[in-house]
Amino acid sequence: MKFIDTIKNVWKIEELKNRILVTLGLLLVYRFGAQVVLPGVDAAELANLGTQTQDGLLGLLNAFTGGAFANASVFALGIMPYISASIVVQLMGIAIPYLQKLQKEGESGRKKINQITRWLTIAITLVQGPGYIYNLFATLPPTAFSTEISQTVFVVSSVIILTTGCIFAMWLGEKITDKGIGNGISLLIMVGIIATLPQSFVQNFISRTSGEGGDIIMVLIELVIWFVIILASVLLVMAVRQIPVQYARRTASGGYEKNVFGSRQYIPLKLNASGVMPIIFAQAIMFIPAAVAGLSESETSQGIAAAFSDIFGFWYNVVFGLLIIIFTYFYTAITVPTNKMADDLKRSGGFIPGIRPGSETAEYLDKIMSQITLPGSIFLALIAVFPAIAVKLLGVQQGWALFFGGTSLLIMVGVAIDTMQQVNSYLLNRHYDGLMKTGKNRKAVA
Repeated sequence: MKFIDTIKNVWKIEELKNRILVTLGLLLVYRFGAQVVLPGVDAAELANLGTQTQDGLLGLLNAFTGGAFANASVFALGIMPYISASIVVQLMGIAIPYLQKLQKEGESGRKKINQITRWLTIAITLVQGPGYIYNLFATLPPTAFSTEISQTVFVVSSVIILTTGCIFAMWLGEKITDKGIGNGISLLIMVGIIATLPQSFVQNFISRTSGEGGDIIMVLIELVIWFVIILASVLLVMAVRQIPVQYARRTASGGYEKNVFGSRQYIPLKLNASGVMPIIFAQAIMFIPAAVAGLSESETSQGIAAAFSDIFGFWYNVVFGLLIIIFTYFYTAITVPTNKMADDLKRSGGFIPGIRPGSETAEYLDKIMSQITLPGSIFLALIAVFPAIAVKLLGVQQGWALFFGGTSLLIMVGVAIDTMQQVNSYLLNRHYDGLMKTGKNRKAVA
């Protein structure tokens, strides 16, 4: 079979084999750490914490940490503080001149930005850590904590351990990126999400098939729908609008001769250029209404808090979907520099047929991005709210429904495609058939 031959070719490339083994080894270390409980906490008393994280926002957070949150693990905060810090630094880069300057300094600037992100990660962890510990006090029975150490010592030591665990997870991610295959931080998140998938599916399967009214057909229907959603997510991640570009042919004297015989290429504009960032931004905003409304004891405030605490509720998902559409436009505008693309195209002697180089090209690219961002943002919003549809219409259990769309599924699909593309490039460089059909076509063109 072609797939088996491809796997054999992967192991024939020594560098690629070593990178894959390093990646698997470091991911195994991360999963092992997710099972190590904080010192002073009785692992046998964690049932209440597991119940708390079965659904809702805490269930989503537990999925991202691969169950470490519910295990009161040293990796309970996962890599999420680093993700939050990266988002904050990226947004600050729009308004702070110093960060804008660093972004233009190449490798040295990138190292300084990474250092700022690391320090901000520590600060965020030091804020989130005590919150997590006091949540343990509120959720677990007193017998879950060791009586041999004082509460103050336990809180301080646990916050230090959680901070260290987050920094160690961040280090693992960076090492995977440098020495392994794929983006390390993204792989850590993906592995954490996948770790909770079998348990969620088994619980849903037992719920569907137990008792006299067991329905195995419904389980099969759910699986078919799940694969269709995965296919739709792949199409969303891979879809691009190709803008034809004509390059002037260089003459023997060193000048450029603009005619139709110059080389033609394409500018690929992604349908979903913002990835999962709009969903992450929207989810961060969705924490606010419930938190603010919870400060008041009025009936209206309590109703708002209840509505925005249910991630599978109607009003939560309506507002959630609208925010995703808005943030998709916002994030695309700050990450797709159409003016810079037009300037680079002009300097390299390229032009879009029928469009003047310079400002007209920038306006044209901006117009195209606006046109493709609308369907892309709506498609992204539909995938993001589909878990709620699966719960309400199909009766899927909430834990299993999280894999029917939203951030979890898009992260898994995006990271898997990115990793496959990196493996594919190694195979093509060694003149092997790639994992993807497009790779074989590129080889033929070369």
